[in-house]
Amino acid sequence: MHRGRRMTAAVEVEAPRIVDGLSADEYHADRTSISSSGLRALLNPGCPAQFKYDRDNPQAPKKEFDLGHAAHKLVLGEGDEIVVTEYDDWRTKAAREERDAIRADGAVPLLFHDGEQVHAMAEAIRQHPLAGPLFTPGTGVAEQSIFWTDPATGVRCRIRPDWLKQIPGLTLCVDYKTTRDASPDAVSKAINDHGYHQQDALYTDGTEAAGLAPDGCRFLFVFQSKTAPYLITVREIDQQARDIGRAKNERALRIYADCERTGIWPDWTGPVADIPFINLPTWAAIRDAEEYLKP
Repeated sequence: MHRGRRMTAAVEVEAPRIVDGLSADEYHADRTSISSSGLRALLNPGCPAQFKYDRDNPQAPKKEFDLGHAAHKLVLGEGDEIVVTEYDDWRTKAAREERDAIRADGAVPLLFHDGEQVHAMAEAIRQHPLAGPLFTPGTGVAEQSIFWTDPATGVRCRIRPDWLKQIPGLTLCVDYKTTRDASPDAVSKAINDHGYHQQDALYTDGTEAAGLAPDGCRFLFVFQSKTAPYLITVREIDQQARDIGRAKNERALRIYADCERTGIWPDWTGPVADIPFINLPTWAAIRDAEEYLKP
């Protein structure tokens, strides 16, 4: 529900809005706001030109995400319905026709062994000493859509936490990710490679801006391996990583605001007259200089 507008020294700020029952497709199709993945796409190795093209030309969901979506449904209790078929693969005409019919109905089709796998993954979550209590049914809200305005730039932002859980004196924002490798080292690399520290900062800020964390918010990651025995790593990133993520979000918000204002969405190079130099990666330059340039 809208609560009106207020003014800051920078811009007019539309009040936060919390939306229940918004489908994932409707959430991702919103063009009045920017999400965490959008902010990450604006920064290197992405660029505004690629972000705008992808936003204007959305791709169909990749079928390899079906297993992750199904696991989310079983763990969180929200999402598209799952239909487990009797087939072991999609090679026959009958199997493909059933798969396509299920998808046309808005559900997620799974092969029989994939259905067994996601149920085993959900059971592993329930039995885990940290993840199980976090996702106890009835103790949180799944996939609530939150919209608010960044007061510094006037950009409307949006988040869709997997699971918001309010406990005395604290709100937990829990993000569930399925992955090939859930070891702590792999999780650390994934956070860096995919900008999940930016997601942490934006989701924390959005949850607090919407008034859903009056006593503060902690963002927790639950990573689960997609191979048996479906091991789980629960982590909270450190403050330095969160500060870096927030600073990257702030830069991306400024870039987005400038692009929307000017209508110019530059590529990596931008409007330059001269051809820029390009360097070797730092690690390669140091390694090869030591070997080949030493007198």
